[in-house]
Amino acid sequence: MLRTSIIIPCYNEARRFQTEALQELAGKCPGVRLWFVNDGSTDNTRKTLEHLVRSITPEPELIHLPENVGKAEAVRLGILASLREGCYSRCGFWDADLATPFNELMRMSKAMDKNPRFVMVSGCRVQRLGSVIVRNPWRHYCGRFFATAASIVLGIPVYDTQCGAKIFRSDVAAELFREPFLSRWSFDVELFARLGRSRSIKEVLELPLLEWIDYPGSKLSFTAALKSTFDLARIYRKYR
Repeated sequence: MLRTSIIIPCYNEARRFQTEALQELAGKCPGVRLWFVNDGSTDNTRKTLEHLVRSITPEPELIHLPENVGKAEAVRLGILASLREGCYSRCGFWDADLATPFNELMRMSKAMDKNPRFVMVSGCRVQRLGSVIVRNPWRHYCGRFFATAASIVLGIPVYDTQCGAKIFRSDVAAELFREPFLSRWSFDVELFARLGRSRSIKEVLELPLLEWIDYPGSKLSFTAALKSTFDLARIYRKYR
């Protein structure tokens, strides 16, 4: 299997880590190395991560940022750090609470294996028969409003820009993550915009997930959601 780096941004996640699930990753996803980015956490995240990485094989990489820079920049710095290793054919990012289980990572990788034209595979949270998608109703309807607005801004039929499970071909990731993002939270939308500017959006696959669980403790507040909506206008002006 091609070697893959998965960036997991962490901000005050000490109480939400699913330690056993992370430890099982090595057996379920051979060829995958985790990169934890501690985004200036103020709780016990640093100590928890330092203990956690010693219990996982292969031992993950751990990056400590001195101050909180936001998810977008934490992911970007982690992606670029992993690419400098020069040994990964793919890279991606994943939410620390494992709302998307790692089984889905294997499905996303296989989809990219089967069709080499896909340079980006993004998880898609669609409630349908045969799937287990558990979402807070308020977040679900806010998410649908935001996704519709993002689709209009981007001019593409994307269903779910904000799912925190995405993988990329490494050479493409180097292009997409070269520059800082406009928004701390809406950077997923900007990823689609950047890709559409330099390549064909047909090279992106939205893969409907079989499982996604909305665990309590999300950092996305109403204020952040409102700011993200305004950020769409900034993204439109830059990439139109």
